[in-house]
Amino acid sequence: MNQLVDKIVESLLEAESTKNAIAPLTVEYPELKVEDAYKIQLEVMAKKVNQGSKVIGKKVGLTSVAMQQMLGVDEPDYGHLLEEMKVEDGGIVKVEGLISPKVEAEIGFILGEDLKGPNVTFLDVLMATKYVVPTLEIIDSRIEDWKIQLVDTVADNGSSAMVVVGNQLTPIDGIDLRTVGMVIFQNGEMAETGSGAAVLGHPAQAVAWLANKLHEFGITLKAGELILPGALTKALPVRAGDQFSAHFGSLGSVSVTFE
Repeated sequence: MNQLVDKIVESLLEAESTKNAIAPLTVEYPELKVEDAYKIQLEVMAKKVNQGSKVIGKKVGLTSVAMQQMLGVDEPDYGHLLEEMKVEDGGIVKVEGLISPKVEAEIGFILGEDLKGPNVTFLDVLMATKYVVPTLEIIDSRIEDWKIQLVDTVADNGSSAMVVVGNQLTPIDGIDLRTVGMVIFQNGEMAETGSGAAVLGHPAQAVAWLANKLHEFGITLKAGELILPGALTKALPVRAGDQFSAHFGSLGSVSVTFE
C-alpha cells in the first residue's frame, strides 16, 4: 500500500503542476479506503511543506446534507490551506492556473486559541474563536470532470485550490452565526443566498468536527489558523471574466475577479 500511496501522491502533484487532470482514483484503485485517502493527503502536504510551503489553516467540506447524499457519505471531509493559496480581497485569479474551478462562500474562523480533540464541542469553538471573516473558497479538482467520490476528494486535499479572505474581522460576541445571511453575486447578478445554519446547523459544529477528526491523526488546530467550515450554498462554476462578491450582512463582504 505504501508504494501505491507514493504513486498517487506523485500523480496528484503532477496533475496540479501540469493542469492535466487524472482519472478518478476510485476507478483506477477501487481498493482505496478513506483512511488511505487521508494518508495520501497528508503525504502531499508533507512534501509541499518540505519544499517551503506553510500551512495557514484547514477547510471542511461536505457539510451539507445534499452533498453528503450525493457522495453517499455521512460525515464531512477536510483539507489543508497553504500560504500560497491565499488571495487578497478584491484580488485577481488567472483561470489558466487552475483546472476546473468553482467558488463557494463561507464564514471563516480565525482561532485565538488552540483546539485539540477528541471532545471539542461547538461551544469550545466559539470560546476559542478570535474573529470571523468573510471568505470565498476557490475549489478545484485534479480529478477529471469532477467525477469524485469521497476517497477522490479526500486524497485531493478536499478539492482545495485558493481562498479569498475579506478585510473585516468581526468578534463573534452576541452574533448568532446560524442566522447570518449571505448573498453571492456573479457578474453583478444575484446567484445564490444562504445562511450559517446551512453548515451542519451551525458553522462552529463543523470546526468542532474538524478538531475531533484531526485528533485521529495527531493534529491540533492552532491559534492564528484560518478555518473554513463549509459552504453556505452550492459551488458556482467559474469562467474567465467572472467577478464574484459575497455579502454577509454585518460581517462584511469579499470579492474576487477571474481572468
